[in-house]
Order: sequence, then C-alpha cells, then structure tokens
Amino acid sequence: MSEAHNDRLSVLTERMVDSYCDLEIIGHLDRSPLPGIESVVEIARELKYLLFPGFHQRRTLREADAIDFAATRLLSLHERLTELVACTLCYADEARQHAAIDDSNAPEIEGHDLLARTDAVVHDFLTALPRIRHLLATDVQAAYDGDPAAQDADEIICCYPGLEAILHYRLAHELHQLGLPLVPRMMTEWAHSRTGIDIHPGARIGPGFFIDHGTGVVIGQTCEIADHVRLYQGVTLGALSFDQDADGNLVRGTKRHPTIERKVVIYANATVLGGHTVVGAHSVLGAGVSVTRSVPPNTVVTIEKPSLRFREAS
Repeated sequence: MSEAHNDRLSVLTERMVDSYCDLEIIGHLDRSPLPGIESVVEIARELKYLLFPGFHQRRTLREADAIDFAATRLLSLHERLTELVACTLCYADEARQHAAIDDSNAPEIEGHDLLARTDAVVHDFLTALPRIRHLLATDVQAAYDGDPAAQDADEIICCYPGLEAILHYRLAHELHQLGLPLVPRMMTEWAHSRTGIDIHPGARIGPGFFIDHGTGVVIGQTCEIADHVRLYQGVTLGALSFDQDADGNLVRGTKRHPTIERKVVIYANATVLGGHTVVGAHSVLGAGVSVTRSVPPNTVVTIEKPSLRFREAS
C-alpha cells in the first residue's frame, strides 16, 4: 500500500472518529452492549418451535417424546433468554443513568440485584407460554373460520403471514408487559420485515384475531383491539396527530391510537385514526374508508361507489 494511500486512510480514520464524538446520537461508545438482533431472532425461532410442536421438526415428534422435547427446548430457551435479558437490563439501567445526568427529576435507578431481576423476567415469560398457546389457538381458529381458502389449521400455521405476525406480537407483548425494553420491538420489527405487517408490541389485542393477506397492516402502540376482530391488507390503526409540550417536544405516553371493539371487520386499505376514536362492536368498515371519529356499534361504514365509465378503445 502506497504512502499516499496510507495518508488518505489516516485522514479518513480521524474524520470518522471525530464524527463519532460529534454525532453521538448514532454512536454507542463506552456503553454496555446492546441486545443482538441475531440472538432475538434465534430465540423467536426456538419459541415458535416450542409453541407449535411437530410443525418444524425434520422427523415425527411422537406424543411419548413430548416431555423430553419440551424440557430440552425450555432449558435451551432459559439459558438464551437469561443472557439476552441480563444484557438488555444492563443496557436499560445505563440508559436511565445517562438520562438522570441531564434530568434532575428522573426516577432513581432501581437497586435490585441484576441476577434476581433477570430471573424474574425469564421465569414470568416462560410461565406465560401455555397461556400464549391458548391465545394462538384462538387466532388459528379465527383464521380458519374467516377464510374459506384455508384448508386446515396446518396450512394456516405453515403459510399465513398474518399468524406469523400475530405470533411474534404475542411473544413481544408479553416481554413488553414485563418491562423489558428494546427486545420486544426488535422481535416485532423482524416479523414486520418478513410479513409486511407492523404491530407495535405495546398494542393490546384480544383472542381470535385474524389478519387476512396482511401486507401493509399497521397497528400502533396504544391501539386496543377486542376479541374476534378481523383486518384485511393495508389497514392502518394509527394516530391522528402528535401533541407537543411547551418546548415543542412530542408528548409521549398518551393514548394516540384507536379502540376496536369485539367482532369488528375492517376491509382493505381502511384507515382508523385517533386515540379517542372507538369502532363499536359488530361494526364493518368498508374498503378504503377513512375514520377519524367514533363509530356506533352495529354500523356499516362504506364509501359511495364511484360510477364506472366504459368506452370503446381507440
């Protein structure tokens, strides 16, 4: 390598390092390591295999072997989750400490032992898995009941992107409820990249949830969805506007997204916006509608069909 080339490389190196200091918002120097996306994805896959036994094994999983199968998977998940959760809690503690330096009103950092906190999160999450399986069973049944193209539950579990997104949402939501930062969002965003369905882990979604086709569906953080709701592709359950404080900063922690009551059907490319917007039970929103105010129960909302004009091609 020539001397001139080395000089250019040295100058570029210095400029890059200077940018690390000048643009600290996109740097992570002298900090605890972030949880790795690879670990999150591996754990999500392990959880999927555990929750749907016999679907992803290379050979038949016999009922007589179910105890050994579950015990082996749970042991592996316990080890992986313990490492991931401990890393994430260290990162979260450090982030709060940095925030406290600039904010005299910041809450005091919890002094609990890291190992005990990690063990509590992992234990509570793994304990919730049978309950999550029951929820997923209602989601599979809803897909079968709502889609005449579905041949059976096997096809839904193996092929439907809506169920894939719901699976990862339900796992991520449990971690979110346990107060684990970052990892739940990483999990749902990985599912988003695979399915085109964007569900924030903070949303609250009841049993029997079905997303048909799915691409382009967006469900915001503070959305509340009751049982047996069905959405089609391109549906957005979003925020109408973002409130700001006196300094122009976004106000966080308020309800910004709509509430969808039970047995509502929302067809393709419909949009429902606003934290005060409630779609009443048993209502139907037609394709392409845009709703920014509440809809009474048992209401059908549609756009008047435009007239079609046919003419002979020239």
